[in-house]
Amino acid sequence: MKISYFILIITISIVYNSHSQTKSSEPIYDYLVWQDEFEENGLPNIEKWHHQTLLPNGNSWYNGEIQHYTNRIENTNIENGILNITAIKETFTDQGVTKQYTSARLNSKFAFTYGRVEVRAKLPSGDGTWPAIWTLGKNIIEPGAYWYLQGYGTQYWPACGEIDIMEHWGINQNFVQSAIHTPSSYGGTINHGGQYIQTASSDFHIYTLEWFPDRMIFSVDGVVHYQYEPEFFNSDTWPFDQEQYLLLNFAILPSIDPNFTSDSLEIDYVRVYQETPLSINDEEKNPHIYLTPNPITSFANFEIKNNIVGGMLSIFSIQGEFIDEFAVTSTMTRIDFSKYAPGIYLANYVHNDKNQVVKIVKK
Repeated sequence: MKISYFILIITISIVYNSHSQTKSSEPIYDYLVWQDEFEENGLPNIEKWHHQTLLPNGNSWYNGEIQHYTNRIENTNIENGILNITAIKETFTDQGVTKQYTSARLNSKFAFTYGRVEVRAKLPSGDGTWPAIWTLGKNIIEPGAYWYLQGYGTQYWPACGEIDIMEHWGINQNFVQSAIHTPSSYGGTINHGGQYIQTASSDFHIYTLEWFPDRMIFSVDGVVHYQYEPEFFNSDTWPFDQEQYLLLNFAILPSIDPNFTSDSLEIDYVRVYQETPLSINDEEKNPHIYLTPNPITSFANFEIKNNIVGGMLSIFSIQGEFIDEFAVTSTMTRIDFSKYAPGIYLANYVHNDKNQVVKIVKK
């Protein structure tokens, strides 16, 4: 079932956030920056996803995988709001190589640094099946990968970093694992943790990564099973200060059950949240700016208090889209809103370490 979202209106007070699993100084990832709800039947949206099909060494994929990845609708299709990444037992020839299984591997055309990733998914089952929800560094050198084709490749794996949000091996049914691969530990990495989800292949669950500047937290349906927080931070342990992109794939291993014919990794949605452009980390008891009148029809008067003249006043839409900005040089600033369409706007005043947001209702 799809979930409808309403944008929270920020009132005329300074916002203070806390979270039981985050440090008080850490950002709160509550601003939706990228998503796919898979509402249009057919192939995935080509504006958001790239089918990675090129055999990286000309003959096979990594880790002994025995499938071809294709861009066919048989292997990747959206139906009734669900993305189905389907592995099929079939003889298929591509790039001059014949294999007995096909599946799909998607790269997101969106890359980001820090945030919260939520993927609601139902997993395939059976020995030899290996679905994954994960990320790789945008800077990876990998022929056929989307960002490499765009000219961003500067680092080989694992120097680019890899974040495995969810992996499931059918030989260990219902155990879902998260892992980190870096130059300090990769392949059979020591950086991993997981939990048993008894309905992993019969029901949908939300697989979550929270990626902070100094640690990562992995959970299923809000239950944490692994946290990565290295003792020492350097390029060997933390290549995660640069952008990563999402991957969704369903691999087939040589141990595949001979009776396997077809199964799917089903994805209900993919959502990425980051810190809102208007978020504020410091609590203030007294407001510094006042708006009159409100609602407004044409002109708005912003009165500045507490000797904090000299900052910048930025205007955003309620969706967080930047519209305009003004230098504040006196205690009273008058702004013409007659050129703006009726609706709700946010004014963000920044002066050194002071930051305040005011809601504006334009008639």
